[in-house]
Amino acid sequence: MRVALVHEFLNQMGGGEKVLEAFHEIWPQAPVFTIVADPKIVKKYFTNYRIIPSFIQRLPFAVKKYRWYLPLMPTAIERFDFSDFDVVLSDSSAYGKGVVTLPKTLAITYCYTPTRYLWQDTQIYTRHLKEGKLIGKILPPFLTYLRMWDRLAIERADQIVAISRCVQRRIIKYYQQKSELIYPPVETDQFYISPQIGDYYLVVSRFRPYKRIDLAIQAFNKMKIPLKIIGSGEDKNLKKMAGPNIEFLGFVNDQEKAKYLSHCRAVIFPQEEDFGLVPLEAMASGRPVIAYRSGGALETVIEGKTGTFFDEQTWEALADKVIRFKPEKFDPLEIRQFALGFSKERFKQEMKDFVEKSWEKHQRINPTK
Repeated sequence: MRVALVHEFLNQMGGGEKVLEAFHEIWPQAPVFTIVADPKIVKKYFTNYRIIPSFIQRLPFAVKKYRWYLPLMPTAIERFDFSDFDVVLSDSSAYGKGVVTLPKTLAITYCYTPTRYLWQDTQIYTRHLKEGKLIGKILPPFLTYLRMWDRLAIERADQIVAISRCVQRRIIKYYQQKSELIYPPVETDQFYISPQIGDYYLVVSRFRPYKRIDLAIQAFNKMKIPLKIIGSGEDKNLKKMAGPNIEFLGFVNDQEKAKYLSHCRAVIFPQEEDFGLVPLEAMASGRPVIAYRSGGALETVIEGKTGTFFDEQTWEALADKVIRFKPEKFDPLEIRQFALGFSKERFKQEMKDFVEKSWEKHQRINPTK
């Protein structure tokens, strides 16, 4: 079985790239097709991979300014040649689902979510464009085109696998398609329970508007309780908002992240997420999560056992929950035991079994002789 992997952008190291790593461990000979690859990221994290970038890679400033080429991305995906492969496995939140394959080739999409900026987050995306108001006015017609392409592209997949029940519902809503469910991998072995807990709460997140870090900052500003924030990104106003009780740690390596997670009172998770790896990383560290009651958190945060919820996405609701929160009521061993059910090895076995069974079925339906 000749497998090709499709990963939309190799320009950072995050949850999607952890999924790619797991796929490559299952099928180490599989090449990785991508729209744009940052040589620094490839050298640091993907040195033993065969990377095949699209024609966009050769365009001016494509690595850093890849969003300039948004209208070209469907074409970039469609121009890849998969005629030599039996299975094409795309992990996708945008364009990877649009690969064009022969009838004999099985196309599987591991779907993180229907493309956020085309569907549920369109207004937020255009409102917060850092390129300016002019681009915000020009962009909507392109988004309409991309929305039509996106809707048609998902129909090219022979199988769709969703990362959560929340995403399964979105796939039905926006694509009118059914999907299987396989939760993404959590590297539980990297995390541990600490016998000593600090006096701070913790946020681990990229700086994006929908992550609602601003809400956490507002709440902790009012309470004067220590909050540490791991991450970086686009929203530079967050630091201006923060009081002296809030510490920005920036990007930290995996070892430092595990240390901060294991010592915090709880992790704050104020956004609606497709699934959310951070809550499970906190749980693998034996720490509870205070989450907004929405999205993927509903599938991992168990009230009173692995964490608790606040019901309105406001700083007042979050502050009220933190004030009433008692971390000593949670059992770190019980929390970690729950998180182990989402391990990387579990994910690899489930994906391997699913792909192999799907390929056997595809061969019966589409005989080549």
